[in-house]
Amino acid sequence: MTTRPTGRLDRTDGKRDLILTRTFRAPIEDVWASVTESDRTARWFGPWEGEAGPGRNIKVQMALEEGQPWCDATIEVCEPPRRVAIITKDDYGTWHLEAALTETDGVTELVFTHHLDADAKISEVGPGWEYYLDALVAAHTGADRHDFEDYYPSMKQYYETLQD
Repeated sequence: MTTRPTGRLDRTDGKRDLILTRTFRAPIEDVWASVTESDRTARWFGPWEGEAGPGRNIKVQMALEEGQPWCDATIEVCEPPRRVAIITKDDYGTWHLEAALTETDGVTELVFTHHLDADAKISEVGPGWEYYLDALVAAHTGADRHDFEDYYPSMKQYYETLQD
């Protein structure tokens, strides 16, 4: 697990996508479960409630945030075990999130994309997703999770250079 920033910013058709990748020595189905099953998401992000499926609404708890708030989410796409996309709404705005998985020879790659709104501050969003995705790796491998202070503000400058 690293606390070096890994995200990149893709600008296509006037839109900005923050893209982060993590690799797991595990079958795709196992990583898919870590990303989509409530008891597994609870280990690195927070649990969720509701009936899953495309077009359905669920509630997601941000268990590692102060006050452990819940937010509303709509599942846009669910293509097990390869792709899931959701839209969340909370006090910080509307977030369009996507996870795509591929497996080669027992190694699964997770490509996480946050489709950024025009006013999203990548210098704040980027370190947060680095933290959460490293928490996913830690939960998956049984390693200790880093502290958020290992990510922010130390990664802020890296992400500021991406938005220039």
